[in-house]
Amino acid sequence: MDTRLDRDMSNCSIARTLEVVGEKWTILILREVWYGSSRFGDFERVLGCPRNLLAARLRMLVEEGILVTETYKEPGSRRRPKYVITPKGMDLVPAVMGLLQWGDRYRADPEGPAMLTRHRGCGAHVDAQIRCERGHAVQAEDIESVPGPAFRMKAAE
Repeated sequence: MDTRLDRDMSNCSIARTLEVVGEKWTILILREVWYGSSRFGDFERVLGCPRNLLAARLRMLVEEGILVTETYKEPGSRRRPKYVITPKGMDLVPAVMGLLQWGDRYRADPEGPAMLTRHRGCGAHVDAQIRCERGHAVQAEDIESVPGPAFRMKAAE
């Protein structure tokens, strides 16, 4: 058996992650949270997402612990929820930054990207990078995948 081709992929972390964030509107909601949106009406206005779909995606993000709801009340209005990112949601920033970086390189308008990402502290451009746990910058061709503790082979047929 070939460990690369005959492995059991039912516990694949990438597949499981895509079950949560692999849909377009979900990633766009997270983008808007990072841009500062927190209210249903803001998401609806910016994204143009159908209300029922937006409500379902926000509910799922809350159920998954990526966002939490907090209550706010504007004078003269009823209490409403706003959506706040959790540490678990913040852990998705490198992945979304990687998508943004790829999109800026290969899918941006001829004039350039619509939004720029800068380090608040110094104003320099921010980009996604891969580093090993010892701090070395790692190129894609230098990454090797090896069986982990939950690795399993497919059951014999």
